[in-house]
Amino acid sequence: MAKATKKQALGRGLSALLKDPDNDIKSVSDKNADKVVGSIVELDLDTIEVNPFQPRTSFNEETLRELATSIRELGVIQPITVRKLGYNKYQLVSGERRYRGSILAGLKTIPAYIRIANDNESLEMALVENIQRQDLDPIEIALSYQRLIDEINLTQEKLSERIGKNRSTIANYLRLLKLDPIIQTGMRDGFLSMGHGRALINIEDQNKQLEIYEKILTNSLSVRQTEKLVQELNSPNGKKSTGKKPASVSKEIKSGIKDFSDYFDAKVSVKMTQKDKGKLIIPFDSKSDFERIKKLIKK
Repeated sequence: MAKATKKQALGRGLSALLKDPDNDIKSVSDKNADKVVGSIVELDLDTIEVNPFQPRTSFNEETLRELATSIRELGVIQPITVRKLGYNKYQLVSGERRYRGSILAGLKTIPAYIRIANDNESLEMALVENIQRQDLDPIEIALSYQRLIDEINLTQEKLSERIGKNRSTIANYLRLLKLDPIIQTGMRDGFLSMGHGRALINIEDQNKQLEIYEKILTNSLSVRQTEKLVQELNSPNGKKSTGKKPASVSKEIKSGIKDFSDYFDAKVSVKMTQKDKGKLIIPFDSKSDFERIKKLIKK
């Protein structure tokens, strides 16, 4: 109890410090900045504005009301993160659901971690925090990846390091953005999975993508059934190929392909022409990705 009281008193002290116009903290080098940045401070909700960089654009009203009820009973358990814009003025970096829920619950203040960041840093923090969520749809994740690449100027390789995901995983999400917008909306609404989307992306004609999409919805097709439809569509005359059966791939070659895939961080495949002869196929997603693979080959 004594520890909690001390913590609350510290929070009140920091709040008073932040409201002192003569000692306004504008950068990490300012006096008392070390006491504020990274600490949990109770901030007035009306001093916080929403983040224009927020990657998440839709919030379920029912779950927000449930969160508000929980906040009324238990308070805000996990503090939000804000960045300081100016004197007694802040902007959300992460925690918009908690922020909205607190307003619905009728609170006047909210616990917050304070950061001092520029626009790019704020955008990156918001996007990376958003990506780590468990309830995102594949398109929302793909859009966040694309924004980090476009607006923070990260390569897929740098993005992979920043968020701890394989580059091939990032590439698979980004490819979903090539789907027809109607199909992307279907994925966001939960009508089909990422597996369905990855199958449909192998169809270049978006009209044909939509034809298969309608069949998926009408017949509740599984991912495997969708892959089969796509394979038949891409075969000559829309039928399964009747050519000669390709040469089988030995266990040694399969093991070697996995080593290649791990080394190049790409899904390397092999096309057998006859026994123990074939071609290695190394896919790339962009010019920069091609240059990355070329450098690896030259090593």
